[in-house]
Amino acid sequence: MTRDEYRQMKKQKERERRRKEREAWEAARGPMDLPFLLLAMLLLTIGIIMLLSASFPSAQASKDCRYDALYFFKRQAGFAGLGIFAMFWVSKINYHRFEGLARLGIIVSIALLVLVLIPGVGITRNHATRWLGIPGTDAGQFQPSEVAKLGLIVYFSQSISKKREKMRSFKEGFLPHIIILAVIALLTLREPHFSGALLLAGIGAAIMVVGGIHWGWIAAGVTGLASASYLLTFTDVVENLMKAIDYNAARIGVWKDPFGGDLATQQGEAYQVIQSLITVGSGGLLGVGLGKSRQKFMYLPEEHNDFIFAVVFEELGLVGATLIMILFAMLIMRGFWLAIHARDRFGSLLIVGVTTQIALQTFLNIAVVTNLIPATGIALPFFSYGGTALAIQLVEVGVVLSVSRQIPAPKGG
Repeated sequence: MTRDEYRQMKKQKERERRRKEREAWEAARGPMDLPFLLLAMLLLTIGIIMLLSASFPSAQASKDCRYDALYFFKRQAGFAGLGIFAMFWVSKINYHRFEGLARLGIIVSIALLVLVLIPGVGITRNHATRWLGIPGTDAGQFQPSEVAKLGLIVYFSQSISKKREKMRSFKEGFLPHIIILAVIALLTLREPHFSGALLLAGIGAAIMVVGGIHWGWIAAGVTGLASASYLLTFTDVVENLMKAIDYNAARIGVWKDPFGGDLATQQGEAYQVIQSLITVGSGGLLGVGLGKSRQKFMYLPEEHNDFIFAVVFEELGLVGATLIMILFAMLIMRGFWLAIHARDRFGSLLIVGVTTQIALQTFLNIAVVTNLIPATGIALPFFSYGGTALAIQLVEVGVVLSVSRQIPAPKGG
């Protein structure tokens, strides 16, 4: 048998496998998972309400928003409607069709991350070049890192599910995936977008761990993470290193003691962290009431974006914020439950990727708001302002719902 004949035979077998999978999916397709859907929609609804409450003062005072108090709310609600439509549409698609788009998705993701770094092409805000679109307006602007999250999830899920037992080998399993992950993370870090790079690395690592890489690499990763956490918390090594490369060094010092600097520091690098802590603390146990936050009136920066959960603390109090965190925890646990019960490896890894993304973003955002970790500039899923990000999040929810259609209903249910 010639090499061309062998390749043709492999392609024929792959087409036959996919045909059988499609037929099996159509035959076994059931209803989408209602608990996951309801939790996602509940968080989205609360998020839209809190966005309206947090954003109207700054929108009403901004010339860019045409002094329209509902500016951010109307745009976010529009993208939410578009995202919900896309979510239900994706939920009815056989998720195995995404396998054919995996390679194209990762290529497009890398190309967009490279494109945003080209001078004159990427859009710069606050000393970071993270956006593509029309300069000077929010219309059509998006962050390629948001697209890269979905592209990475689909590609890693497809590649790892296909390789199966080869994932334990270094050359065929670990190495090619870690190279792709490193390229995407480094391109994102170059923007600079540290939190985005951290999130992408976490998503990829989670899928690789669940996909079956050798336990030695898992142990090395855990050891490295623990060592980095120790150096960051108890030594000045990381801070001195960041000073040497002139990258966000001030954030480490601010995180360790936001109130410890001079007046210039407190009104400069530490201002956002200090205002966030004041906002969180002023809510007390039960909060000041929905819509009654005082800090959102030009005191707290990014009140409708990265620091929206501080407004949640102030208006709904510790009780309300805790209830929202419980809803996030329930959504995350339900996602991993669906991953465990998924019909096949590809579907399971898809859900692991999406759920890990939601879990990491939620943890990192709330940790930044409460100064548990240094400020990283990461959005809270379903809450923070950002139309493209919200639409993609809802598409990812649709992917989870598509996989859930293949999970057999419990006996007697």
